[in-house]
Amino acid sequence: MDIQWLFLILAIVVLVFGVGVVVANRRKMGSGQRTELPPRPAPSAPSTTTEEPEGDTLVEEPPVVEPEPEPEPVKPLSLRDRLSKARASFSGAFGSILGRGAITDETWDDLEEALLRADVGLGVADGLLEPLKERVKAKEITEPSDLLAALQADMIARLADADREVHFDESLEPGQPNVWLFVGVNGVGKTTTIGKVARQQTEAGRTLLLAAGDTFRAAAAEQLGTWAERSNTEFVRGTEGGDPSSVIFDGIERAASKQIDLVLADTAGRLHTKTNLMEELKKVRRVAEKGAGTVTETLLVIDATTGQNGLAQARQFSEATNVTGVVLTKLDGSAKGGIVFAVETELGIPVKLVGVGEQVNDLIPFDPDEFVNALFDTGTDG
Repeated sequence: MDIQWLFLILAIVVLVFGVGVVVANRRKMGSGQRTELPPRPAPSAPSTTTEEPEGDTLVEEPPVVEPEPEPEPVKPLSLRDRLSKARASFSGAFGSILGRGAITDETWDDLEEALLRADVGLGVADGLLEPLKERVKAKEITEPSDLLAALQADMIARLADADREVHFDESLEPGQPNVWLFVGVNGVGKTTTIGKVARQQTEAGRTLLLAAGDTFRAAAAEQLGTWAERSNTEFVRGTEGGDPSSVIFDGIERAASKQIDLVLADTAGRLHTKTNLMEELKKVRRVAEKGAGTVTETLLVIDATTGQNGLAQARQFSEATNVTGVVLTKLDGSAKGGIVFAVETELGIPVKLVGVGEQVNDLIPFDPDEFVNALFDTGTDG
C-alpha cells in the first residue's frame, strides 16, 4: 500500500513538471515574435546657454519679438484751444471788419459790440476805443488789420505791470505760517480751487494745513476734507454753524505748533444777508492776523461765466477783506473773458490764477500776453 502511494506521487510530480516546461516554451516563443521599440527620449528643458554649432549643424535662432510701440503722448490743449468760447465773441466782428477793407462807422459798432459781448464793460470798451478813434482820425491808422493790431496791443498794455505773484513769504520763521484766505460766493468753485492749490503747493515741497472756515455748509467741509486726504495735508474743521473765525484761528495755531509752512483757509460764501457775510469776513481777517501766522494773500474766487456779476462781487468782497488777487474759474467754458479787464481796470485787483479745466494742473498762472493773443487768434480750430 505504501509503494502504490509512492508511485502515485511520483507520477503527479512528473506531470506537473512536464506542464510547466510546455508553458515556459510557449512564452519564450511568443516573446521572440514581438519587435521592441526603442524608448522614446524624454523632452529636455530649453537650454539657457548658447552652444557653438558643431560642423555644419544648423542651430535654430529664437524668433525676434518686436517691442510694443509706445503710445504717443497726448498733446495738452493750448490756451487758444481752451478759450474757444471767448474767441468766438471776437471772431465774427474781426471777420466783418477785415472783410470791408476800410475803417467805417460799422467798424466801430462791430468792435464795441464784440467788447461788450465779452463783458469787458462799457467803461473799459470806451477807454479802449476812444484813443483808437483819435489815431484813425489823425491818419495814424488807416487799415482795418492795423486797427485790430493796435487794439490787441492796447488790451495787453492795460493788463501790464500788475503784481500777479501769489505771495509766499519765505522770510517767516518756523512756527509762523503763511496764510492764504479764499473768499467768494457759493458755487464759484472756491473749495475746488483750494484743493487744486493744495496739491500744487505740496508738489512744490511745502507743508500745508487746510482750514474749513465755511461752517454754514457741511458739504464744503466734507469736500475740503477729501482734498486734504488726496494731498496728504493736515485738516481742521469746526461744528456745523459754528464760528468760522475760531476754526481758522485754530487751524493757524495748529500749523504753528507743527511748523507747517502754509494755511489755506476756506470761508463762507453765504449768510442770511450780504451785510452779515461781509461783517463775518472782516472778523475772519482780523482774527487770522491775531494768531501766529501772517495773511500774505486774500484771493477772491470768481466764476468767469457770471460776467458783470463777478465785477459786483469783486467790489463788495474787496471792501470787506482787502482782496489781493483774483482767481478766475471756468474761463475755458465762458464767452465772457472780458471780465478780466473789468476787474483789473475798475478795481485795480490783479487776476493771479485762472481755471481752464477740471484737472489739478488746469489751474494756471494768468499770463495777459498769452490771454489776449489767444482771443485775437481767430484762425480755424483744429
